[in-house]
Amino acid sequence: MDMLRKKIVFGVIIGVRGFFNPGLAVGDRADLYKLLDDLGVGRIALEPEATPSGAVETLADAEKLAALFRSRQDDIDGVIVMLPNFGDEQAVAETLKMAKLGVPVLVQASSDEIGKVDLAGRRDAFCGKLSVCNNLRQYGIPFTDTSSHTCDVGGPGFRRDVADFAALCRVVRGLRSAKIGLLGVRPAAFQTVRCSEKLLQASGIKVIPVDLSVVIAAARKVGTDEPEYRRKLEEILAYAEMDPKPEILEKIVKYTVAVERFVQNNGLDATAVQCWDSLEANYGCGSCLTQSMMSNRLKPSACEGDVAGAVSMLALALAAGRPAALLDWNNNYGSEPDILVATHCSNYPADFMGTRPNVGTMGVLSTSIGAEVCFGAVKGRVLPGEMTYFRLSTEDAGGYIKAYVGEGEFVDLPFGMDGGIAVCRIGKMRKLFRFLCANGFEHHVAMVRTPVAHIVNEAAANYLGWRAYWHDMPDDLDAVRL
Repeated sequence: MDMLRKKIVFGVIIGVRGFFNPGLAVGDRADLYKLLDDLGVGRIALEPEATPSGAVETLADAEKLAALFRSRQDDIDGVIVMLPNFGDEQAVAETLKMAKLGVPVLVQASSDEIGKVDLAGRRDAFCGKLSVCNNLRQYGIPFTDTSSHTCDVGGPGFRRDVADFAALCRVVRGLRSAKIGLLGVRPAAFQTVRCSEKLLQASGIKVIPVDLSVVIAAARKVGTDEPEYRRKLEEILAYAEMDPKPEILEKIVKYTVAVERFVQNNGLDATAVQCWDSLEANYGCGSCLTQSMMSNRLKPSACEGDVAGAVSMLALALAAGRPAALLDWNNNYGSEPDILVATHCSNYPADFMGTRPNVGTMGVLSTSIGAEVCFGAVKGRVLPGEMTYFRLSTEDAGGYIKAYVGEGEFVDLPFGMDGGIAVCRIGKMRKLFRFLCANGFEHHVAMVRTPVAHIVNEAAANYLGWRAYWHDMPDDLDAVRL
């Protein structure tokens, strides 16, 4: 399923307790529905007349809503629990238990107003939220908190929470059903990118391999008179600045058509490609431009057969809704403690450059096998701005997936290296790289030009069950799940 184009749909649980005024749910429900409409999010909820209060309070109410959720379970990406007053913790927990959706859950509690704490106006949702969360923990149902313990449904804080929750649901559902194409094998020299397909499959991520010779043979069969070839040629020439020999450009176009057919025919969400150096030696061009264009269309493509890198890119693309890239943690920047250089040949999407990228020859590889067959690298400087970095890795001996995530910025500092260049500033950088070395993480890392560390961390640690480290987590989010 293409989660980046699917409309997000939430199940809605409005929990009330009759000791308090259930009429408070009416206004909150209207505010929530307006918010979801504004964000383009669908909803599945009980009609107001379905229960005495129009909300969920009793076991009978829970059974009714759970049956509705089960009948639409393939459509529901997440559930919002809204507490206009104290709420009934058992009704909320039983609804989720009986529905068996297995999707993210956002728990909201409405704020009291100081001047409205009489019997008609008091909510006590501040207290009720603790009871609901306690019951969800007892039932083994993971959930997500709002940024404030209580908040107004119509306020800007909750609006951000719901938008972030929609992105979180995209990441969780997208990864749990992800199909990753592996075109070729990993390069023999890069043992670091090995990973366990079985551990990935345990999280719902399926790897679909194909021998690179099959892709090359398919590329050679693409005719220059085919409409698809002509369309792709025009797209490539519009996408990048380059001046290749005609025969090299023809190879790139044919290869791109072949790869995109494989992606479409197999319903792939991302790919990892054996780009170094079989394609160059056996076909005669680089894979970078093809991968750059796919990533720019939100079909992430990792180089060097790095399947876990492709999944990392996909997670960031799902969270941010914009292209991700795979980079090397590559160079120090003089003696600067919190600045480094991330590079690749590269296959960065055009979104990273902010303009039409330049395409040329892969510098390092061309010194060993010749420049003639190494054309296709996307070169240039990554534009300054915010970024998120993320990497998952399979710990095969321990039988688990580990990950790290954090945020930094691309900065405008000179660096005279050839290829795709991203000068990065990362707080407490020495602490991060001590962690990466101690835990055996790869030199590849995925990045996206949007701050989404909180979304990716929540998806990885809370819902996918990965052992995740959030570097330099903001103090106000430093909650520990025991």
